[in-house]
Amino acid sequence: QVQLVESGGGLAQAGGSLRLSCTASGHSLSSLGMGWFRQAPGKDREYVAGINWSGDGTYYAESVKGRFVISKDNARDTGYLQMDNLNPEDTAMYYCAARPGTMIWLNVDKYDYWGRGTQVTVSS
Repeated sequence: QVQLVESGGGLAQAGGSLRLSCTASGHSLSSLGMGWFRQAPGKDREYVAGINWSGDGTYYAESVKGRFVISKDNARDTGYLQMDNLNPEDTAMYYCAARPGTMIWLNVDKYDYWGRGTQVTVSS
């Protein structure tokens, strides 16, 4: 069983940056694709970014393209989400998710493993 633990959330000002981490245990991250999702109060969980198992393929939601960068360090079994130029609309609980396979999936129901989330709050 794969356990995922997110960290790095917190409070940032508009225009600021945060770096989220997602550490996996119970299974090597080298054979898993990873996604980051977020959920604001009263809204559905939405896709933010994804990376394939090897780390050489990524895909971003339009709302974060050019501001967020997803990466993974398979040797450390850790994935990252670098978030720059944050704005208040980025405020949400951020979740990492993982699944076996080579593709990047945008759908919540395609992921087998989830972390408990880390809160990101951006003030104006």
